[in-house]
Amino acid sequence: MQSPLQSFRQPGLESRIRQRVDGLPAKLQAHIARAQDVARELAPHHAVDPERAALGILAHDVARAMPGVELLERAARFDLPIRDVEQQVPLLLHGPVGAEILRREEGLSAAAEMDLYQAVYWHTTAHPTLDALGKVVFLADKLDPNKRKRYPYQPQILELAYDNLDAAILEFLTRQVVDLTNRGHLVHPTMLEARDALLRV
Repeated sequence: MQSPLQSFRQPGLESRIRQRVDGLPAKLQAHIARAQDVARELAPHHAVDPERAALGILAHDVARAMPGVELLERAARFDLPIRDVEQQVPLLLHGPVGAEILRREEGLSAAAEMDLYQAVYWHTTAHPTLDALGKVVFLADKLDPNKRKRYPYQPQILELAYDNLDAAILEFLTRQVVDLTNRGHLVHPTMLEARDALLRV
């Protein structure tokens, strides 16, 4: 049986994803590079291959620069569910749309590589079914040091993340739900489902 820490390399897929990332805005590429550093640092603490985690981060924002109209159009074309909150904030679709682009256009196998697909799909909201790779990708995205202003509680999340991914995600989601609610914003239902599932653990 393959060890969870055994290096998992797919040069063809990785190079195709890299080509897509190379076409993204420079600031987004810089975010991806910083988040990859975080992912590589967190992964070994949770029996996740650091390079697999870095690949998940490389892939997570492939659709992030798309305009809202295009995200909605792609989501409809891909038969993805579009909720009211996503109609109002189409940017929330960039994870699901990105995952489907990788599956449909870059040869990502939804069966053999469900972990990577799910990590990209749910990296914005989290999800009750995320595995360790998906949790590392979710947290690494939020722990980009340049997001400290948006998430001033980053140090607490990072400290928790080294010991317990679930505790770190629960703390992040709880703070996000409170912040969004206080600002009068809609909360994505999957974010609430993920938080509730962690509370039951």
